[in-house]
Amino acid sequence: MGSATVLITGAGSGMGRLAARRWASQGMDVAALDVNQAGLEETAQGQPNIRTYACDVTSPDDVELAVKAAEADQGPTTRLLNAAAIARVGRLLDQDPEEIRRLMDVNYYGTAVVCRAVVPGMLQRGHGQVINFASLAGWIPQPKMGAYCATKFAMVAYTEALWMENDGRGVSFHCVCPPAVDTPMLPDFFAEESKRKRSMAITPEKVVDAIDRAVAAGRFLVLPSAMGKVLWRARRHAPNMLRRALRAERFDLVGD
Repeated sequence: MGSATVLITGAGSGMGRLAARRWASQGMDVAALDVNQAGLEETAQGQPNIRTYACDVTSPDDVELAVKAAEADQGPTTRLLNAAAIARVGRLLDQDPEEIRRLMDVNYYGTAVVCRAVVPGMLQRGHGQVINFASLAGWIPQPKMGAYCATKFAMVAYTEALWMENDGRGVSFHCVCPPAVDTPMLPDFFAEESKRKRSMAITPEKVVDAIDRAVAAGRFLVLPSAMGKVLWRARRHAPNMLRRALRAERFDLVGD
């Protein structure tokens, strides 16, 4: 797939950066979008196939300008990865409603803005892949993470509905639902937790490997870890047991 043109949000760090650098090293042309210009410069270092575009995904004007510039530079987008996200923890009734709104704006609304700018062109051309980051937390609520979980529940619903609305039109849709991933966002979740819990996170490379396999297979749901698959099934078949385990803090389900 050397002729692929890729657009990635949240490419200034974490999963977005890793995907950008991996796919660029495979010969793909990558448009890296992020509000963090310094992070984008680090992502693009030593990678001539990566072009950077400073962009706030919550601004439709910013997104429109960035997408137009990227497609003018490298041609129509054939793969879209929405990885832009932020994380905050806290009990729901203690969290500032504006903080909760900000989470939803970046994690969910920003993805909807970018999809609206990119996906219609893919559908018109009858080819492409849309990869949206949700999380295992988008299936399983967790104490002190309710606001974040709500954004990821929204991402699962949005991506699945988008897939159903456009199935059979040549564009594949993929919803990525990892557990905790060892990225720079992880301390936002575990600032007050133990090193043992942080050590349970899976590697970003494992997530991108799972994405590549899912895209090749045309598979919608991407669950990158064996434990994630077990917990996803437990939510469906033994929800009360899972809730008890979560209240006892036996699992950490956050994901980028």
